[in-house]
Parts: sequence; structure tokens; C-alpha cells
Amino acid sequence: MKYFWAGLGVFGALFIHGCSSKEVYKPANIKGEWRSSGHLSAPLHRVCESGAVLSNGYLLTKKGEQKLKIPTDFRLLNISDGWVITQNGANDLELIPEDGVSPHVVLDLKRTVAAASVEGDTIAILFGNNEMALYSLETKKMTFKESSSAPIAVDARIANPKFLKDLVLFLTLDGKIVIVNVTDKKLLRSIIVGSEEYFNNVTYLNMIENNMIASTGSSVLALSQKEAREKYEVRDIAYTDDGIWLTSKQGEVIALTPTLQFKTKKKFPFAHFVGICVQKEYVYLLEQGGYVIKLSKDLVTADVYDVDMKHDTVFIGDDKIYFNDQYITLP
Repeated sequence: MKYFWAGLGVFGALFIHGCSSKEVYKPANIKGEWRSSGHLSAPLHRVCESGAVLSNGYLLTKKGEQKLKIPTDFRLLNISDGWVITQNGANDLELIPEDGVSPHVVLDLKRTVAAASVEGDTIAILFGNNEMALYSLETKKMTFKESSSAPIAVDARIANPKFLKDLVLFLTLDGKIVIVNVTDKKLLRSIIVGSEEYFNNVTYLNMIENNMIASTGSSVLALSQKEAREKYEVRDIAYTDDGIWLTSKQGEVIALTPTLQFKTKKKFPFAHFVGICVQKEYVYLLEQGGYVIKLSKDLVTADVYDVDMKHDTVFIGDDKIYFNDQYITLP
């Protein structure tokens, strides 16, 4: 396990050093300050894909700030099926009810958990060594286990398992989607998303109707009746009924069809994008230097606005982008 966390540290050090020597994005024209904004009760402290904990302990979900408080030393993993899934100071998995009233459920694991999701009585857990398991919340017993190759280093963005009817999809740390039948407790198949040696964990998965999109930091998979894969250095990705938009590490925004057919791209020289959100007819991008870019879906027009942004820890809500102790509201 020391290699798992060491890899994150090395990656972070290299990333910070690399960024310090690069030029920064300087838009040619700025339309002004982004007007629709507000403040949280405290800055973001811990962030995952489905939620965040503020530095005062309050929970932030995609719907906004909640009254529920989470201990700030707990590591937030996911918000799933009415539970806030955390790993507490004793390295146990502690499920906190979103209603703030029901009893907590604690699984005595004493192991590092990378990701977890709940549906009904079943919790799907991906451990830090890439082992997958199912547990019953009622009995707290393991009902399924599957081992996989332990990673040396991973991207900090680790995707949580996804339940799909009687299936659970484990998004592994070595670039696979492992499909398990929850009822029969059987492994059905594995699908390769990426095949890099390092930082190859699945960072994103979304499904619309019968089409699934998944990505690692260097590869995108589309799965419907056929499989399609394309190589991109993915920073962030958004998938809607209209298509796929991704930002690259080269400051590009790339538009694809749901089957990964290239449509168009637009480059913002030296831009470092830290968030993407698609709303109605626009793609909204948050750039590390303190800019919001409102981009048409066809990537033809782009308006740039100033925002007061001092850090690049970001959480994407339903219609808001949160950073620091602030948020901007999207039309």
C-alpha cells in the first residue's frame, strides 16, 4: 500500500513543479466579472465526485450545502443511496445517513478503501490494493471478493462503483470495468478502458440509455452494441444526450459523438482547466487562473469572464461550480 500513496505524492510533486515553469492562459478579451455568484459557509475541505465536506464540517452535495455535519478528519468517499460513505480515523468504513437521524453503520475493515457505493443492503467496495468486495450492511459480512493487480501509482480521481439493476460495475485501479452479478455473486466479464502502466485507474463513468462512456487519464471508452476506444490526455469529461466534451492537458476542448467520432476542437493556449459542466446550449469551463469560459456546444463562440479564484479544488453541482468558499451559478 505504501506505493499506492507514494505514487500520488510523486505525481503531485511532479505536477506542481511542471506547472510552475509553464506559461499561463491569458485571454485576449474578457467580458467582465461573472455576475451570478455566492458564498458557502466555509471553504471546500475534502471533495469527491458526488459531494464535498467544508472546513467547518458541513456537507455539500450537488443540490447545495446541507445541514449535516461530517467530522473533518473523516475521508469522504461517496454519497450513495441515502448514505454519506466515509473512512473514519480508525480506518473503518463509516456510513452516515443523509437524513442525520438514522444510526450510522460501521464496517470494521482496518484497510484503505479507494471507492465505495451502496444500493439497498449491498455495499460495493474497491480497496486500495485493487481488491473488489461486496458486503451486506445488515450482517456486515463479506459476500463476494475478487482480486486484481495492485497499482503502483494512481490518479487521485478514483471513480466509485456503479449499480445497474442486478449488476455492479467496479471501476478498477488498473483500467478495467469489472461487472459482477449482485444476486448470484458472480463475476460476469471485464472490459479494458486503458492500458497504461501508471495512473491508469478509471476516473469517469456515465451511462445514457444503452451507451456507456468511461475514461482513464489517457483513454476514453464508448460501449453500446460495439466497443470504441480513443487515446486522449483527459483532464475532465462531460457526457450528455448531445455528445461528449472533454478537456485535455494541452488546453484543448474536444467535442465527440457518443460513439467517439471526432466532431471538432478548440484550443486555449496554456489553459489549465479544473472543471467542466454542460448546461443547456453551453459548455462551461473553469480555468485555474480565475476565468469562466462560456463556450457554445459547437465550440465556435467563447465568452470569457473573471472569477475570484485562489485555489483549484473544485466541486461541480447540478447548476453551480464551487471553489474556495464560493460558487458561481450557471444559467
